Amino acid sequence: MSCYPTTPTLGAAARGAAAALLGLCAFSYAAAQAGDPIKIGIISPMSGPNARYGAFANKGAALAASEINAAGGLLGRKVQLVSGDSQCVPSEGVAATQRMISLEKTPIIIGDICSSVTLAMQPLAEESKVLLVNAASSNPDITYKAGVGGFKWTFRNYPTDEVRAATVLEYSVKTKGFKKFAVLSVDSDYGRGAIKFTKRYLPKYEGAEILSEDYYKDSETDFRTVLSKIRRSGAQAIILYGQADTTPIIARQMLELGLAGKIALVGNGEFNTKDTIAAAPKVMNGAVEAAAWLPEVPAPRSLKFVEDYKKANGGEMPNNHAYTHYDTLQLIAQAVRDAKSAKGEDVRNTLAGIKYESPMGSVTFDDHNQAVLPMALVEIVDAKPVIKGMITTKVDYGTSAK
Repeated sequence: MSCYPTTPTLGAAARGAAAALLGLCAFSYAAAQAGDPIKIGIISPMSGPNARYGAFANKGAALAASEINAAGGLLGRKVQLVSGDSQCVPSEGVAATQRMISLEKTPIIIGDICSSVTLAMQPLAEESKVLLVNAASSNPDITYKAGVGGFKWTFRNYPTDEVRAATVLEYSVKTKGFKKFAVLSVDSDYGRGAIKFTKRYLPKYEGAEILSEDYYKDSETDFRTVLSKIRRSGAQAIILYGQADTTPIIARQMLELGLAGKIALVGNGEFNTKDTIAAAPKVMNGAVEAAAWLPEVPAPRSLKFVEDYKKANGGEMPNNHAYTHYDTLQLIAQAVRDAKSAKGEDVRNTLAGIKYESPMGSVTFDDHNQAVLPMALVEIVDAKPVIKGMITTKVDYGTSAK
């Protein structure tokens, strides 16, 4: 049946029938569209050394999708998640994004955990006019290049390492009294980016200095040589921006070398998890990090997320990436509701002015499409994470440019 009559001239009765037919077709098309799921993509490492983080990300997003669908979906349509494997490699992430855009026609993509992948995805999202909402990459360049910085289709619902680095450094110097630092961070855009901004803010503190600077590959497991060098340097603290799987290894080797209680860890590497603390409690005591989220956040909705996630995943405790992907999908869902549309452009325009109440607190976006959101300053005390304060992660672009 054609929805468009092809006869050149129609009588009155025929014109009436044609109008009815067109109305029926329009209704049928709208009904079909209303029944189609809203596809939202997730690009994350599902294989390779960082697959653990991708698994958490997908399970967190799946919980959010389940809750949204159980409540009736969005605009009367179900949410369907589409996953792509970046392997934490920029070229693989771009290839997965291209497949998702061309084959799955996803108008919105959440990605990636790895900053190098997100940076590589930004030009493709911009060219394709697909909304890219980042839930876990923290390299500051992502923000500088977004919004008024150029990439209008990129948003980030996650703290930038610039704010994290400045906060950790200030607490380390002013509260802990550290002045002499060594760097031991992961060799990635994330690890190097955090150190870049640590160095930018270091001159604010008289006498503060970095005595040594080292970076490690994801696959490295022996840090004894570099830790011995750090011990000889006279450093009071190691600035560590690394992967959660590596932090316990470093902590155990610090214990072997007699560094417990003598050199502290500051930065970010999931210092607050039970597994990390249990690896070497004497080393982890006094560790300081700025965390986007942790299970100990006392807010009722955050605690409910922890219990719901554990129930859905066989008792597994959620990590930071599980929460941020859960929260980012809930943020997107609110934007779709507010826009009354699932079109990428409509959702993008709505996100720019949204005020979203997350389990951690209020979230808005600045003109670089960077979320202004709460972050926890955490210190490990007596083998337990203690929240020392909540920080509003607003980037001062004027200061940043200096």
